[in-house]
Amino acid sequence: MTNQTAVLVIDAQVGLVEGPKEMYRKEATLERIQSVLTKARTAQLPVLYVQDDDVAPINTPEWEIHPAVAPIDGEPSVRKKATDAFYMTDLHQKLSELGVNHLIIMGFKTEYCIDSACRRATTLGYRVTLVKDAHSTTDNAVLTAEQIVAHHNCNLHGLDNLEQYILVVPADEIQF
Repeated sequence: MTNQTAVLVIDAQVGLVEGPKEMYRKEATLERIQSVLTKARTAQLPVLYVQDDDVAPINTPEWEIHPAVAPIDGEPSVRKKATDAFYMTDLHQKLSELGVNHLIIMGFKTEYCIDSACRRATTLGYRVTLVKDAHSTTDNAVLTAEQIVAHHNCNLHGLDNLEQYILVVPADEIQF
């Protein structure tokens, strides 16, 4: 089996990042995503994006990936309609073709698409690293966004599922 890492940026779309609800630590999260992307690209690792078709009408400015973390030439994007980035998409196939068995996950929104991708990836055989300070969300009726992010960082760290697991690591500790 190969030992290949890929970076997965989930739903970093203008319509989510820029409103209408205030995204927790928006600027810092975008900066950390960009930092990890720079390291991954320097190491020539695959970078893939996931775009949620429900964020905004397809091909509108709100549907596009945020310019602060936009893909460069050759970096593929997978479109989805569910919170699970693997459900009815070709993401798993693309990763398999690249020989990937480890995912570095970042993006938006923590309690939905980030959580779903992390958990599902382990059942598909991937080791997962969730970048602790490179995912975010908005407040809800019960919890603040800060609480949601902290809760998921705590609950997902060390989660093992079958033979795979999730580690939660700050962006400045990500090394390739």
